[in-house]
Amino acid sequence: MRTSAAVRAYLTHLSDVRRLSAATVRAYRSDLDDLVRALDDPEITAIDVEGLREWQWRAAQSGLSKATAARRASTVRGLFAWAGETGLVTADPSARLVSPKRGRTLPAVATEDALSDVLSEAAARAREGDPLALRDHALLELIYASGARVSEICGLDVDDIDHQRRTLRLLGKGDKERVVPFGLPAEHALQAYLVRGRPALRARAVESDPERAESAAERIGSSRGRGGAASPGGGASPSSRPRGSARAVFLGAKGARLNPRAVHALVSRTVGPRLGTEALGPHALRHSAATHLLDGGADLRAVQEILGHASLGTTQIYTHVSAERLREAYRLAHPRA
Repeated sequence: MRTSAAVRAYLTHLSDVRRLSAATVRAYRSDLDDLVRALDDPEITAIDVEGLREWQWRAAQSGLSKATAARRASTVRGLFAWAGETGLVTADPSARLVSPKRGRTLPAVATEDALSDVLSEAAARAREGDPLALRDHALLELIYASGARVSEICGLDVDDIDHQRRTLRLLGKGDKERVVPFGLPAEHALQAYLVRGRPALRARAVESDPERAESAAERIGSSRGRGGAASPGGGASPSSRPRGSARAVFLGAKGARLNPRAVHALVSRTVGPRLGTEALGPHALRHSAATHLLDGGADLRAVQEILGHASLGTTQIYTHVSAERLREAYRLAHPRA
């Protein structure tokens, strides 16, 4: 089988069987398409370790980072592991492919005071009653309060919020569902948006395309009428429920489900200046939430559960962030530092 055909089958396996996110599958596709082009699409059994090393060397010469090179090596190992399991190959050339060691880069974290200022400014704009300002305030509060990923926040439906318990039901990587708490400030901002902001944005969707809005509502009603699988907290399970805008919590300016790019732009515009950079995404709020939880004495396992990390090792990077902040405070404050 040609490598390109094997790649297509492997990507289908990742999407349909392993249920990886669309963004993850796109990253795999990008790496493997580059491999196919570099090796001129040979039979998959003809690929050897020398060809893979040549591919990695060319990438290094083009200026790709060590982290990218390590990811590409991992992608190729995944392909050949799957190819071995399905009987496409009998030998794994990627087993001898050496990955460059990644340098540890600590995530960008805003201080509690800086985020307090950002959220206060967002609250002041929201008090003017503009629907987008109400939405932005609720977004910032909720991401920081819950440590949710941007995809999880954009995928949030109104049925996923338990206002009485102040919890969110989030659908994370690999369709893994978890319930996370959020605080009273986020609840107040969310209620203001749901009462005064979301209806106005939803009306824009109905005005621009009333037939589409009506059909989306009918699909939701029919799916519940058929008795779709229930999830803890009520409502259809996140993996089975419709993904239209009719039940979406956060809406864009035209009334459609909010796009992650819009959240990225919001965080870059509001939080970025506090960290001295505009190249900042919503993950900065997630990083900050995790670090501030640990600074406040939260258990590492609890933070792992809140963030939805599969491995505790992923969460442990935030202990290094907290240690760096502790050392800096010591250096500034102690007379013999």
